[in-house]
Amino acid sequence: MSLVAEEREFACFNGESAMEVDDTEEGEEDPFLAFVEYARSVLSPDDEDGGGDGGRDLDSEAEVSRPGWSWIAARILKTCIAYSSGVTAGILLSELSQAWSEQHRFGAPKKRPEIVNQLKKKHRRSKLPNTVTIDSVHEKNFITLSSVLEAVIVDIFVLPGTNIYMLTLGDFWSSNTIDLFMHRRYYDLVDPSNEILKKGREIFLTGCYLRTAREGSGYPRLLPTEYLVIILDDDQDDDAMLIAARFCSDSFSSVSLQQAQNGISYSLYARIESIGPLEAKGSFCNVQRKQVTLVDNEDKRLKFLLWGEQVLLANLLSVGSMIALDQPFITSSNDIAVETDSEICLEYGSATQLYLVPFVQHEEQVYISSSSSQIRHQGSRLSLTALTPTPRVSQVSLPCDSLGSIDFSSYPFRSFITDLTDKMTGFSLYGIVTDIHCERSATKVIFYLGIEDTSGSILAKLHFVSSWSLGRLSPGHSVFISGLSSNTSKKNRLEVSWFENQPGSSFINLSCLPALLNSSCLHKLSRLSDLSTEASCTYICRVRLDQVSQCHVNTDFAHSSCGRPAKLTPSGNLECSFCQCSCDSEVVRTLFLKIPVADETAKIFGWCSGPTAAEMLQISADEFFELPEDEQFMYPSSLENECFVVALVNSKRPGYGRGHCIDLEDNAVSWEITRAQNVNNAG
Repeated sequence: MSLVAEEREFACFNGESAMEVDDTEEGEEDPFLAFVEYARSVLSPDDEDGGGDGGRDLDSEAEVSRPGWSWIAARILKTCIAYSSGVTAGILLSELSQAWSEQHRFGAPKKRPEIVNQLKKKHRRSKLPNTVTIDSVHEKNFITLSSVLEAVIVDIFVLPGTNIYMLTLGDFWSSNTIDLFMHRRYYDLVDPSNEILKKGREIFLTGCYLRTAREGSGYPRLLPTEYLVIILDDDQDDDAMLIAARFCSDSFSSVSLQQAQNGISYSLYARIESIGPLEAKGSFCNVQRKQVTLVDNEDKRLKFLLWGEQVLLANLLSVGSMIALDQPFITSSNDIAVETDSEICLEYGSATQLYLVPFVQHEEQVYISSSSSQIRHQGSRLSLTALTPTPRVSQVSLPCDSLGSIDFSSYPFRSFITDLTDKMTGFSLYGIVTDIHCERSATKVIFYLGIEDTSGSILAKLHFVSSWSLGRLSPGHSVFISGLSSNTSKKNRLEVSWFENQPGSSFINLSCLPALLNSSCLHKLSRLSDLSTEASCTYICRVRLDQVSQCHVNTDFAHSSCGRPAKLTPSGNLECSFCQCSCDSEVVRTLFLKIPVADETAKIFGWCSGPTAAEMLQISADEFFELPEDEQFMYPSSLENECFVVALVNSKRPGYGRGHCIDLEDNAVSWEITRAQNVNNAG
């Protein structure tokens, strides 16, 4: 189906669905959610229900052809951010189709080296976060230093006339192969007496540079990298014997710093307990470092430290995996200013070689029970279909890590608050902000966000790297949050957390998206008479300024990162009461506005601030501030009957919490104008 045909189909689908859903007791379907479901039906045409498999299990092959709900929603919103002037259904479907095809290589020939096919039959690992495919390297003619290749050695050969070893590499997701110049620190592993690096051996590598076809051989090759990990399979006799013979004689308690300084080398075998950043002190403060906490079979712990460019190696490791370190460098923890219970630390030395038995994520069966009514796609229509009293149940397999947490990042359906349980990771929520406030802490930046959807509400703990970075956010705003995790506290309460710098984390405020007003596929126009004080959604309305003599305009300083007013403290400093921090160097002059708007059905007062207020007044805060007082008073009258398309949210709905900061004193106005766009009166 062409994109034009798909866009026409969506227009028909969207119009009919609105009418049909309006007639039900369920109320109106959110246009954004409706488009996500429609996009799922386009990307997964075999999934006729658009939300279930009719009681069938979703096997791993089926999952590959079905993008997760969270992935689709996030991709749509990221496209809206990229196309700030507005998107069409065709643009969104094109972006989704291209991104999904590139990620899963639908267009690539289904042929790969036979040795890779044989290994693929028993391949059960999940991809590492930074993994790229060999096909994508060829297609883009580029690879970043932090990218990871999970490769299989297809061939080993020596360049004619040299003693340079080359590895031909394939992977489980590509039809192409690529050659790698082997780093000389691994030459001894190709020796027939060792033959550890051989055809069929899996390796992880990172820190690669690509020599393009223009620079040499006529086709791309990877230049040597030190950052390579050899994959072992302890179910294979040869690998099990290698582990037992080489790595099980030494333990952490047998490691001696003095012996190491006398030239004694060690080979150690341990489980990776954690991977994280390491705070640098003193002369090391400008050096990037990471620490990998290792636990041996005697439950002894040592830190394996990575310095500078070596931190790339952390991209190849995963918590729960078993790591074998051959000839690690032994150093004193006092010499490198590391806080640890042990006197020694391990480092990646010039002779160190790493082997890994990756942790295989077990799959957890998650059961999905359908509700009493379910939205189904039928051709170009959306209808509500009553199901039989006996609920249908489907199940989907999701990866489970070494701590028992289930990864929901590829979950094919939308997650609701009522679905949340202990030990969930990578899930997303779409809902309405009900409360937001800062937790006072001297060392961490933490905010608590209340969010609700149609199933319930919950408080999420947001962790920021240095400061609030989400712009203006208030109760009533519609938000999409991905990369969430949940666990049960000591008080047996379910806690939801979000970390700003965690892979897969995103936070998007739909109510403030510039593209929303011009994207008819993601909203439908409402009349002011349709607004409900009990509503929890973002309305898009076409309005005119009416009786602007009743408007109230004020200018003041606001904290640039959150848009909230900055108040002068008794000490003379500016402080943001929302972020609870000093903000003298981070303030901008901004407008705060209360103004009446009307259409042919009703008239309301709305309030707004910042860029939205500037758009409605057609003047910047600095320009308005420079006007004489009498001109400031008269200025709004020039805007009488100006027409706007606006986004409206109910900011004072009953139940909203203490995080609701009113920007205008004694503000009794419920409706916040989150976005506005001036339009032609005749448009």
